[in-house]
Amino acid sequence: QVQLVESGGGLVQAGGSLRLSCAVSGRTFSYYAMGWFRQAPGKEREFVAAINWNVLNTIYQDSVKGRFTISRDNAKNTVYLQMNSLKPEDTAVYYCTAGRRLGFVVSDYDYWGQGTQVTVSS
Repeated sequence: QVQLVESGGGLVQAGGSLRLSCAVSGRTFSYYAMGWFRQAPGKEREFVAAINWNVLNTIYQDSVKGRFTISRDNAKNTVYLQMNSLKPEDTAVYYCTAGRRLGFVVSDYDYWGQGTQVTVSS
């Protein structure tokens, strides 16, 4: 079993930055692809970014390219999402996820955190 705990969410003004962290425990962290999804009220959960186990590949949703950066520290069993130039439309609950392959859809991932709220005011 894998446990994921997100932190770092909060309220920020448009144009500001936040850094989300996801601490992972359980099975060997370094074997998993790690990702971030988000879900706004009344909307489906959507892909944001992901990184494979050896850090050689990263993928992003088009709307966050150039603003968000995903990274991981396998020694610390932690994955990060640096979010810059935040916009009100980035407001959502952000979920950390782990899976056996890098992918863009919810079904690509096996384990999920509880989520952390990010609110961007205009």
